[in-house]
Amino acid sequence: MEVAVSVIVTVTANPSIDRTVEVGALVRGGLHRATAVHIQPGGKGINVARALVCNGVKARAVVPAGGAEGEQLISLLSGYSIDVVRVPTLGPVRMNVSVIEPDATVTKLNEPGARLTDDENTALADAVITASHNASCVILAGSLPPGVRDDFYADLVNRLSGEDTRVVVDTSGPALRAAVAAGPALIKPNHHELEEAVGRPLPTLGHVVEAARELRSLGAGAVLASLGRDGAVLVAEDDTWHAEAPVVLARSSVGAGDAMLAGFIAGFATGGGDGREALVSAVAWGAAAVSLPGSTMPRPDDLHPHLVEVHPLIDAGRELRGDN
Repeated sequence: MEVAVSVIVTVTANPSIDRTVEVGALVRGGLHRATAVHIQPGGKGINVARALVCNGVKARAVVPAGGAEGEQLISLLSGYSIDVVRVPTLGPVRMNVSVIEPDATVTKLNEPGARLTDDENTALADAVITASHNASCVILAGSLPPGVRDDFYADLVNRLSGEDTRVVVDTSGPALRAAVAAGPALIKPNHHELEEAVGRPLPTLGHVVEAARELRSLGAGAVLASLGRDGAVLVAEDDTWHAEAPVVLARSSVGAGDAMLAGFIAGFATGGGDGREALVSAVAWGAAAVSLPGSTMPRPDDLHPHLVEVHPLIDAGRELRGDN
């Protein structure tokens, strides 16, 4: 059954085909025999769209796709109830490989992606604006491929500012810094991306909150920071919340942050705009994704929001344990 929410648009400027290989142990220079292999459509925005439709929320995904790999990506996406807006490109879609060990340690090999031409850049941006008409939320997610300027997402935030829609940005590096200045409603960095954005280590929850507030002062409406085993922190205008949930058996963290963002957007929409409830939903979706193989997105039966613990006043001195 579909959730009664208007369509959510995701934009994946640098999509991929994700091949996840499970091995007993990863040894540099050694021969490895895979115990399992998963091939799934990838890229942050695509993962968010997959998570949304798996839970009954309408999603439209804008993706540049070219080459035989692009055909494969569109074919893989046909297995989901996603409204796909394809922007043709000359270059092929990239192929990413993740190697996962039994303790859920992930080693990633990500290709840079094909270089987009100026005309392809323009076509992609125009497709986003057209696809976003009457959307409740637009999510600009993932890295930018070669040939795309660092302010690509920032320009889209500005172009969408006159629309009655929330714009969310999930990227890193110069693209994130440029987008923050454009004033998106929400950004979703992970721990490393947040450290990179403010230019300093963030060893405790208190440091994370300080960094999030700094990015809010620079233009971001709210900050949802995903912290791996330490859950997530939401810093908004009036509230600061920390939430976490247990993961009994971690299988793969690939795409877990994307599932978290999807859970937040779905929770925010269905919860009447309540940030606390949206954070509960986000952490439940992220924890569920970690327990699934490859970049599999959780479905309703995988979600356990009752296990999420929320703290309005965080332990500012608590040291973070890292992403795994």
